[in-house]
Amino acid sequence: MITLKINNKEIQVENGTSVMKAAQQMGIDVPNLCWHDELEHFTSCMLCLVKDNGNGKLFPSCSVQAAAGMEVITDDDEIAEARQTALELLLSEHVGDCEAPCHIACPAHMNIPLMNRLIAAGKFDESLEVVKRDIALPAVLGRICPAPCEGACHRKTVDEPVSICLLKRFVGDESAEPEIIQAKNTGLKVSVIGAGPAGLAAAYYLQLRGIQVTLFDKAEKAGGQVRTEISEEILPHDVLDKEIDLILKTGVEFHGRKAIDNESFAEMQSSYDAVVVAFGAVGEGTNHFGLKSTDKGIVADRNSYQTSVENVFAIGNALRSSKLAVRSVGQGKEVAFSIWQYLSGQPVKGEPRMFNSRFGRLVNEEYSEYLKESVVAKRTYPESGGHSGFSAEEAIAEAKRCLRCDCRAIDDCKLRIYSDQYNADQRRFKTSERRKITKLDTHSTLIYEPQKCIKCGICVRLTEKLGERFGFTYIGRGFDVEVGVPFNEDVQQALTETALKVAKGCPTGAIELKDKLKQNT
Repeated sequence: MITLKINNKEIQVENGTSVMKAAQQMGIDVPNLCWHDELEHFTSCMLCLVKDNGNGKLFPSCSVQAAAGMEVITDDDEIAEARQTALELLLSEHVGDCEAPCHIACPAHMNIPLMNRLIAAGKFDESLEVVKRDIALPAVLGRICPAPCEGACHRKTVDEPVSICLLKRFVGDESAEPEIIQAKNTGLKVSVIGAGPAGLAAAYYLQLRGIQVTLFDKAEKAGGQVRTEISEEILPHDVLDKEIDLILKTGVEFHGRKAIDNESFAEMQSSYDAVVVAFGAVGEGTNHFGLKSTDKGIVADRNSYQTSVENVFAIGNALRSSKLAVRSVGQGKEVAFSIWQYLSGQPVKGEPRMFNSRFGRLVNEEYSEYLKESVVAKRTYPESGGHSGFSAEEAIAEAKRCLRCDCRAIDDCKLRIYSDQYNADQRRFKTSERRKITKLDTHSTLIYEPQKCIKCGICVRLTEKLGERFGFTYIGRGFDVEVGVPFNEDVQQALTETALKVAKGCPTGAIELKDKLKQNT
């Protein structure tokens, strides 16, 4: 056994133990991308750099053995900067979207690709569960949303965008309402002023967190401007009322015909743990509430929606006039998260946003690659015409047009996780036109996307160690080297026995199971 110090704490390890393994034995997570527990070190990603406290030099902890008397630092500003640079070099050649463009463009940040896949599989009820994680009024928004998500859809470049709004409307109309799973009652109370889309969404997501919500509106019925300014031909009141009732059934207390003046607002601030201002376009009374505001609306933090008064938050048209109901609904969901942070004594920062790799528009050569996971079919329109929605068959057909743009490893890609942790800039070392995307889908269970590969060598070493006849290898030399199958064989021949192990070992989304539907629900 040898003794060394890591972060000023002594540890004894067996002779021959790498510094990284020694740190892991102390519960210290040294980031790595090319390391695999069943393989020898490869030292390609340079993410596991640590510092020799004696001479101040950085070294890769995966390939250097611990030595007696060694003093190691695993994290400081210099190490963090070196890791950030290592990530940015890897990202400079990494081509792929973490989140699909539609997902990013949706103001409520709904997981549209997953909704599409579930509809395509005929899993309508599960699809509604996905939608309601982010959108409290799917049947309403499916009728009135101007669909910024469709404007960003990659399928639009190929022919026409996927009919996302009609698909959302379909699951809102036709699916069984998912069982509402609420957190245990916390004893906390929040008042929401304004029962339009923003206030309704805030009330819904707060109530699901176990916070008792009282919702106030000057009108007799909830709904706000979507009730009064949209024709019933486009948005029937029975559709609106049904979705509002589902929100109120979570336990939200609604009080209509209740105008809030300065005195009642002051009482709310003291009798409720937090207050959400979500009424319509701001009027002269706003300043009387003691909130900092401009002629456009209340001033609030853009991420948390917290106003100049600590326990008061503002969303929707109270911030600025907007006709985009989906933005208001998204803010309602997000403010519930911020209020939970506030009431839990956490820093109030709002919903976190992960690092997101993006490559831009598809080019002609990539259309056929993306269509491998889709169907060659024009956009579906409801046969009934007018303001009607999809039938089940039409919804399935349209959902199958989705190009599957999001990454299958979106939740567990180590490159994404560490890029977020170290605030990496994907464009820092971009010097040339991006590589064209290809998808190798000939394997029965896997898909390989070479442009997402960071050449960590895990798949190459695994297939060699486990005796695959072909496996993966390095093809080419220098900067042009790529990981692929030797002798121009396809992926099915390369991975006959090791497919699942290789997919699990890949630190990015380059090699993944084709069907991760269950894992992503």
